[in-house]
Amino acid sequence: MNIPHTAVVFDLDGTLVDSEPNYYKASVATLARYGVEGFTWADHETYVGISTAETIDFWKRRYGIDAPADEILADKTARYLELARADTPVFPQMRLFVERLHEAGVPMIVASGSSRDAIDSILSGTGLAEFLTRYVSADEVEHGKPAPDVFLEAARRLGVDPERCVVLEDAAPGAAAAHSAGMRCIAVPYVAAQANDPAFTTVDLLFKGGQEEFTARAACEWLERSALA
Repeated sequence: MNIPHTAVVFDLDGTLVDSEPNYYKASVATLARYGVEGFTWADHETYVGISTAETIDFWKRRYGIDAPADEILADKTARYLELARADTPVFPQMRLFVERLHEAGVPMIVASGSSRDAIDSILSGTGLAEFLTRYVSADEVEHGKPAPDVFLEAARRLGVDPERCVVLEDAAPGAAAAHSAGMRCIAVPYVAAQANDPAFTTVDLLFKGGQEEFTARAACEWLERSALA
C-alpha cells in the first residue's frame, strides 16, 4: 500500500470497537443510582459521538440530578471499565485495516471522547495497542466533538498538518468535527438512523451500511487513490 503524506486518526467507540453496549449498561446502572429509571437504548443512541463529560452535563439538566458531575463521571467510568475489561469486541475489518496501515508505516493515532483510562484499557485489552501507540482524549482539550479540538490535538501530536489527516468516524458529531478541523473523513455510521444526518454529507467516503458494509480493502484502495490524486 502506497499512501505517502497521509496520517490516520481513529475514533474509538463504535468505530474501532463495539463498546456502546458496555457504555449503555454502565449508563443504566449509574442513572439508577441517582433515581433515574427507564433509560433506553434509543435514549443512549442520542449521546453516541459526544464525550462522556458532556453526556453527564446533559443528564444533569435533563433528569435534574443534583450530584456533582465529577462524582457521576467517576461512577460511570468505574462501571464501564469493569465491563470493558471483561469484553470489548474489535470490529474485524477495522482490525485488519489498522494492521495494513501499520505494515505500510502510516502514522496513526486514536482521538476519542472517552477518558484516557478507558482508551488505554480498551487498546491494551484488545491488542490494538500493539499498532496504536498514541491517543488523545477529549478530556484533554477544551471542547469535545463536534468541535474540532480533539482532532487538531491529534494532528499536533503526530506532527502533521490537519489536511494530511484522514479521520475514521462512526458518529455525526465526529464527522462534523473532522470537517471543522479541515481533515478528510471516512464515515462508518454506528447508528443506522444517523446515516442520513447532514454531517455525513461533508465526508469523503461514506459506508452507509456501517460496519457490515465497511471493508479494509475498500478503505485502503480509497486512501491509495486519494494519495495519487
